[in-house]
Formats: sequence, C-alpha cells, structure tokens
Amino acid sequence: MEITEKIWLEYHKKLATFIKSRTNEDVAEDLLQEVFVKIHNKIDSLNENTRLVSWLFRITRNTIIDHYRSKRPTEELPEWVEQLESDEDDVITKELSFCLKPMVKELPDKYRKAIQFSDFENKTQKEVAQLEGISLSGAKSRVQRGRALLKSMLHNCCQIEINKYNQLVSYEKKNRNCKYC
Repeated sequence: MEITEKIWLEYHKKLATFIKSRTNEDVAEDLLQEVFVKIHNKIDSLNENTRLVSWLFRITRNTIIDHYRSKRPTEELPEWVEQLESDEDDVITKELSFCLKPMVKELPDKYRKAIQFSDFENKTQKEVAQLEGISLSGAKSRVQRGRALLKSMLHNCCQIEINKYNQLVSYEKKNRNCKYC
C-alpha cells in the first residue's frame, strides 16, 4: 500500500473535520481532495525529522487559506487562520514535552528545581522561594533564567514557528542527532 493511501486511511476524517469547521460544507470535500493531491505531490519532501501530523495540518491550513484568498482577495482572512486548531496544538505540545523533559534534567540544579516547582508542580514563585529558602526576587530570577536556558536549548535543537499571538504553530528538528528529541 502506498504511503499516501495509508495517510488517507488514517487521517482523512480528522482533516475533513478540520476543513468543515473552517469552511462551508459545500467546498469541504473539494478542499480535502486538493489537500491530498498536495500531500501526494509533496510526500517526497517529508523527511524522518518532520512530524507527520504537523505537516498534514500545515498543508490543510494553507489550502484553506488559499481558498479564502482566491474567493475574496480584498477581504480580511478569518481570525482562526492565525490560531491553532486545538487537536494540532495538543499533538505539538505532547511532542515537544518529550524534548523538554530531558532538557530540564540538564539544567543546573537551582534552575531545574525552580522550573520543576513552578512549571511542573504549578507552585507560585512565592512558594518556590519558600521551598528553596530564597527571596521572592531570587525565585523569580531563577525561574526566568531557567526558562531562558530551556528556550535556548530548544532553539538549538528545533526550528520553532510561532504565530503573531505568540502561539506555537509547528516545529521541526534541526538535525536528527539531537540528544533531547
């Protein structure tokens, strides 16, 4: 069975739902077919470092945007165009969380603890200060520096795409030898 057929069998319903939630019912099927033509034509550009689901939704989202642009070139695009589909957002978040966990372990102890308390255990920075026996400003500083270190590590490992709402749209590993992802 060809890879495009496997993708169709596994993802056509999800992509159809995604399209129908953003367009009129009468064009959804045509757009879905257009998406799969693009997938078939671009399947060779998909490499092992690319996340399949992100890639599929990016093609689908771009096809919908092209549809709106061709129909109403002078009207503004719908607001959702810049926002993530929650299913896609969940997939990207889950995938990146697997990268972040080993990165957190690599942080210096004081930053690792601050990040674990504040971001994983949802403790306030005041609580972090109390747990660590430091001042509130010291806790804030550790959390900020820890996050900055994680951001740097993540950007060294992955190409990150963020929209104008500062939401993660997609990511791709820069090289497959990344020790975190």
